[in-house]
Amino acid sequence: MQNEKITYVTAKRGLFSINFSELWSYRDLAWLFVKRDLVNSYKQTVLGPIWIIINPLLSTTVFTVIFGVIAGIPTDGTPQFLFYMSGNILWSFFSNCFNRASSTFLGNARIFGKVYFPRLIMPISGIMYNLVNYLLQTVVFVAMIIIYSFLGANVHPNAIILLTPVLVIQTALLGTGMGLIVSSITTKYRDLTILVSFGVSLLMYITPVVYPVSKVSESYRWLLLLNPVAPIVETYRYAFLGNGTLVWMYLGISMAVTAVILFLGIIVFNQVEKNFIDTV
Repeated sequence: MQNEKITYVTAKRGLFSINFSELWSYRDLAWLFVKRDLVNSYKQTVLGPIWIIINPLLSTTVFTVIFGVIAGIPTDGTPQFLFYMSGNILWSFFSNCFNRASSTFLGNARIFGKVYFPRLIMPISGIMYNLVNYLLQTVVFVAMIIIYSFLGANVHPNAIILLTPVLVIQTALLGTGMGLIVSSITTKYRDLTILVSFGVSLLMYITPVVYPVSKVSESYRWLLLLNPVAPIVETYRYAFLGNGTLVWMYLGISMAVTAVILFLGIIVFNQVEKNFIDTV
C-alpha cells in the first residue's frame, strides 16, 4: 500500500503570512478560474471574445465625441482617439482588477464554504483574466499607433515604453490591493459597495484619463499627481505617444503608495479570511 500524502490546513498565524509555495502549487486552479471566466463572460454572445477588442474602441469613440468634439478638451497635439484610448485601456485594467478583488469574499462565499484552497487564488486569477483582456486591447492600441504614425500624426513612442511591464504590474497590484481592503470591509458592511462604486467613478475624473495634466492649474497639479493612478496613466501615455507629464518623483510616490496599499490589503484580507464565512 502506497503512502498517502496528508495535508493539514491550519489558520494563518501572521497578519502578513503568505505561503508562496502553496499558491504556486494551486497555479492550475488559478488558470482554471481564468478559463471559466473567459468562457462565462462571452457565453451565448454572437461575437464572443471579440467584445474584448470592441469595448475599448466603442468607449474611446464615445470619449472622443463627448470630451474631444463636444467639450473641446485639448489633448496637447496628440490625436484625440489615441489620447483617450491610452487612458481608457489602462484605467479599465485598473478598475477591472479593483472590481474583481473587491468581490472576492461576497462573490465566492459559496465555494469558499465548501472547499479549501488559498483564498488569494481568486484575486490572482482575476489579475490574470484582466491581463488577458489588457494584452489583446494593447495589440489593437499599438496597431492604431502604427496607422496614425504612417498618416503623419504627432505620435512619438520612446524608450520609456520599456517600463510598460512595470506600469502594468503596478496597476494590477494597486487595484487588487484596494479591492482586497474593500472586499474585507464589505463582508460586514455591505452598503459600502454603493459608496465604493461611486468612489471609483469619481476617481476616474480625478485621474487624467480624459484630459491632460498640463491643462490643470499648476497650483493643483501636484495634488492631482498624488493620486497614485495619475502618474501611471501619464507615464503610460508618455511612453506610447510621446506626449504627457513624466515626473519621476510622483511615479516613485505612486509606487510607494501601491506597496503600502497592497501590504494593508493583504493584512486585512488575512485577518478577515479566518472567520468571514460566519459573517457572510
